[in-house]
Amino acid sequence: MSNGLSSRLRPRVLGLGLHAAFALPRPVRRAIAGPPLRLDGQELALDAQLLLKLQATTGSTKLSAASTAKARAAMNEGVQMINHTSVPGVAVGERRIPTPSGELAARLYRPQELEEPGRLLLFFHGGGWVLGDLDSHDDLCRYLAKTAGVRVLSVDYRLAPEHVFPAAYDDAMASWNHVVDKAAELGTRPEWIAVGGDSAGGNLAASVAYQTSRSGGPRPAFQLLIYPAVDATARRRSREIFGNGLLLTDEDMTWFMDHYVPEVADRSDERLSVLLAEDLSGLPPAYVATAGFDPLRDEGEEYARRLAGAGVPVVARRFDDLIHGFANLRQAGTRFTEACSEIAGALRTGLALAEPAAK
Repeated sequence: MSNGLSSRLRPRVLGLGLHAAFALPRPVRRAIAGPPLRLDGQELALDAQLLLKLQATTGSTKLSAASTAKARAAMNEGVQMINHTSVPGVAVGERRIPTPSGELAARLYRPQELEEPGRLLLFFHGGGWVLGDLDSHDDLCRYLAKTAGVRVLSVDYRLAPEHVFPAAYDDAMASWNHVVDKAAELGTRPEWIAVGGDSAGGNLAASVAYQTSRSGGPRPAFQLLIYPAVDATARRRSREIFGNGLLLTDEDMTWFMDHYVPEVADRSDERLSVLLAEDLSGLPPAYVATAGFDPLRDEGEEYARRLAGAGVPVVARRFDDLIHGFANLRQAGTRFTEACSEIAGALRTGLALAEPAAK
């Protein structure tokens, strides 16, 4: 068998094995996963522990690699392994977003039954500002669109180390300005647009929400922040406790930051570390989801507390039995789907509550 064919078949074969394992009776899955893992007063969900166990058998226990090419290839393989079906009832269209640095690819998801005009989520994918693309988060965007009943515009912003900070931030702001300007064309209204993202994408969404609230122009109606990175300057307790063997590692975080923000002095910039902003008042209502077994848990929860203290309506939701990246693992196990369903419900509710005040 040629190397090319072998590499194409590998994720399919591994994916069949993964989904077969998750279909086994619970006692068998527990036997494979091992004894329950308990840390910091929390017990890891069986689905998450089984996934980590199976991941370890493939030799992949972290997101970083010897090169960005290898890390990106590994993420692509992981996506192919986990996602074996497509969310039905969602129309998908490719788009381009003009920016001062060139055009960005984007993808618009629309539930087929959605009436005009409708609400829209401007979405930024995770991946440490180094990994990820439109395809890596395609399943999540389809699911959010269908389950929340909103349009989702996913943006393929520039990645590091080819484009270091503030390139991703600049692309996020340019994307926001574009969707506001083209709201009618996108089937929405400027006052009905939310921003959201996971991990590094949550960082970009939070930064857009903060900067637009300070600029005096249109600001998002709602912010959906899924285990966001909001402070590049500090190592909190959760990074020490959950920094090894739980998908996102302490080493990964250092690797990502060194690629995206090689100048250490830039890491306190509010465009990156929005948690360091002195005044968070006047920001859009927020839903901040964190995972109990996540190195980023504590900074996300501190950000939610800061928002609440500044008078911003905020729901802080810790999924205490899950790991970083669970939103991209939806098709792997029931527990991941349950969490994604709750997040989609929060998006639907947040935008619905914002709508009357916007009229």
